[in-house]
Amino acid sequence: MPATRKTTDTVTTADGTCPVTVVTPDGDGPWPGVVMYPDAGGARGTFDEMAAKLAGYGYAVLVPDVYYRSGAWQPFDMATVFSDPDERKRLFGMISSVTAEAMATDASAFFDYLAARPDVRGETFGTTGYCMGGRTSLVVAGRVPARVAAAMSFHGGGLVTDTPDSPHLMAEQIRARVYVGGAENDQSFTEENAETLEKALSAAGVEHTIEIYPAAHGFAVPDMTSYDEAAAARHWDAMRDVFGATLA
Repeated sequence: MPATRKTTDTVTTADGTCPVTVVTPDGDGPWPGVVMYPDAGGARGTFDEMAAKLAGYGYAVLVPDVYYRSGAWQPFDMATVFSDPDERKRLFGMISSVTAEAMATDASAFFDYLAARPDVRGETFGTTGYCMGGRTSLVVAGRVPARVAAAMSFHGGGLVTDTPDSPHLMAEQIRARVYVGGAENDQSFTEENAETLEKALSAAGVEHTIEIYPAAHGFAVPDMTSYDEAAAARHWDAMRDVFGATLA
């Protein structure tokens, strides 16, 4: 893997101060910027490693602590969090703090931060995300459309819901190229959901790809028990192709 550099910093948002990790290729740049949104487990070591892999393709990658509103928080054990009642309750309490409005205001701050860095070029960016972060990626593309050139979602949940803030209802606002890599037999993004999203994006004239990978929810994140090496490799190829066509 090409050499990369990792730094930590903070970004001032409308609601406080958000810790971020930024990984860039080794060198001076400038490079296109991408915001990588973690899954429900939040920012942790495995996402630093994933950011480094994406940075190796030639991008400045920002991973935010999306739970910064909760203050200092104890990391989750992703192997047991959903079977431990207390930890599950803590996790879902933190998830509820990340509203669509918060996603949008935070993203604007992240984009401003990236645009101000001398090693980042351009005023539009890529977004990618996993599970909860996959939903965030599309929400941001719909709510901050002028800043997002490509939005990617992997085993994202809640892309089609009955609530007014459902990502599929924002299709008319999206200007980005959209890629969705869903998981099979995933109740958080069913085949019916995929059809609904497909129709919404097509009606809005959004360039998009929606695929269902032959793998379980969580297939792309190495510290998940459902991690699937072949599906993960396919998702890296997709990011390289989509971001290469839209950002580079």
